[in-house]
Amino acid sequence: MKRCSTCNRTYTDPNLSFCIDDGTPLTTVAPDDETTVVKPRGNEDEWNAVAYRPPTPYAPPGAQAKPRRRVWPWVVGIAGAFVLGLLAISVAALIMAPRLRARQDQRTVAPIHDPSNSNSVPANINANSNSTGSVNTPPPSNQEQVLAHLKNLENDWMVANINADKKKLDLILADDYVGQSGPEGGLETKAEYLKRTERDDQIQKWEMSEEKLTLTGDRATLAGIVTFFLRDGRVGSFDFKDKFVWREGRWQATGSELTARKPPVGTNL
Repeated sequence: MKRCSTCNRTYTDPNLSFCIDDGTPLTTVAPDDETTVVKPRGNEDEWNAVAYRPPTPYAPPGAQAKPRRRVWPWVVGIAGAFVLGLLAISVAALIMAPRLRARQDQRTVAPIHDPSNSNSVPANINANSNSTGSVNTPPPSNQEQVLAHLKNLENDWMVANINADKKKLDLILADDYVGQSGPEGGLETKAEYLKRTERDDQIQKWEMSEEKLTLTGDRATLAGIVTFFLRDGRVGSFDFKDKFVWREGRWQATGSELTARKPPVGTNL
């Protein structure tokens, strides 16, 4: 093996005597003398290391990168849809509120109870159907509905008197109630009314007739005739006039008057 002393290139052809690159005479070297020649690095300033760059995705020629989608149009669109939804709900509420109020007034009218079809006094009464109404509910203005409801309330009032149900009477009577204590009695307050009320086992049934309603805003007056049938066969009729006020979402009695009518011939009460 021969080596060029100038460029350190080695040759295995034994016929070569000069380096084919620079023409320097070749020197023969033993195989054991072959060493790796490392060229020393020159000045430190000559080292220009290239910073590492991550690989970039390949884009074919002529292709353009897709632009990033903007987020703000979506945000504005969602916010606009939300505002429109609120406006739609508000308009629907304004339209449906009167209809719902009218339905509520219809539901507050309880069915008329006809005690004449019963041979005995019921043990329990229905609570004022407006007792669960809203405090801000306006008074009903339908004449027929108010008349039907007050007739039912009068029957509830009568049953509460007979059973001495003071809890029911407390709901029916307003706190400022002032009424007649009897056909010939004086005036009494709500507290006095509840105190004197005792259970009455003599009344078997009663009938109300010729009811007339006077309705003015949140005030109502119901007048008519009530006839009592006692268990011993006696019958008595009275003219009544009861006054009511619409308060706390229900009708409450504020006063009552009772006047005895002339009994039929052959009867005594």
